[in-house]
Amino acid sequence: MPKMKTKRGAAKRFSKTGTGKIKRKRAYLRHILSNKSAKQKRGLRKHTLIAAVDVPHIRAILPYL
Repeated sequence: MPKMKTKRGAAKRFSKTGTGKIKRKRAYLRHILSNKSAKQKRGLRKHTLIAAVDVPHIRAILPYL
């Protein structure tokens, strides 16, 4: 059986935590930042975990994560 290919775009967007969960960066921090409060932008800087329903899909496209 040949090795499975990793979706490289997804590999750059997701990483694994020490306990094996998958983390991602938050959206809405690229442009139109003048309309967002400092509190909102500060919260968007933090990473978060992906939703439980998305875990099987991410694991499928990132077989070696």
